[in-house]
Amino acid sequence: MSMGDIETVAVTDLPDDFTDDGDRILLDVREDDEWESGHVRGALHIPLAEVPARIDEIDLDRELLVVCRTSGRSYRIMEYLLMRGIDGAVVTGGMVAWQGAGKPVETGAGEQ
Repeated sequence: MSMGDIETVAVTDLPDDFTDDGDRILLDVREDDEWESGHVRGALHIPLAEVPARIDEIDLDRELLVVCRTSGRSYRIMEYLLMRGIDGAVVTGGMVAWQGAGKPVETGAGEQ
C-alpha cells in the first residue's frame, strides 16, 4: 500500500464545524498540546498512538476523515485503518492547510 492508495480531501471541501455533521467524523490524531493550540470545532481528538486502543470511540458508520499537522501522521493511521478494513480519507495538508485557508479554529482542551 502506498500513499497514492489513500483517499484525500481538501480543507476547502470541508465545513468549518463538524459539531452537527451526522454523516462525517473528523478525527484529529495530533498530540494534546497541538490540539489545545488550535483544532476544528466538533472534531474527535485521539492522539495517534492511542487510536488502536480507542478505536471503539470512532463511529465507523460515518465517513471518516483524518487530520494532523501536515498529513504525515494521518497517512500512517489511515494505512493502519485500511489494513483493518476501515475506510477513510486524509485531510490534505492537515491543520497547516486548514489555517492557511483561513478556516476557524478553537483553542483550549475542548471536547476530546
